[in-house]
Amino acid sequence: MSEFEFTKSTYSSGEPHGECVEVARNIPGTVAVRDSKDADGPVLRLTPTTWAAFTGALSAR
Repeated sequence: MSEFEFTKSTYSSGEPHGECVEVARNIPGTVAVRDSKDADGPVLRLTPTTWAAFTGALSAR
């Protein structure tokens, strides 16, 4: 997935085996999400609208 430039979430745990999420927003029209512990694993590709709805639902909790 070299086309994506992933950054780790600021909410991710600092532990080596903690819950880590990385997000890439460098491709227009796409927000990519992956588990940082499995960089070669699956990548979720979302629209920016879907990502906004997801993160909005999380912050409403």
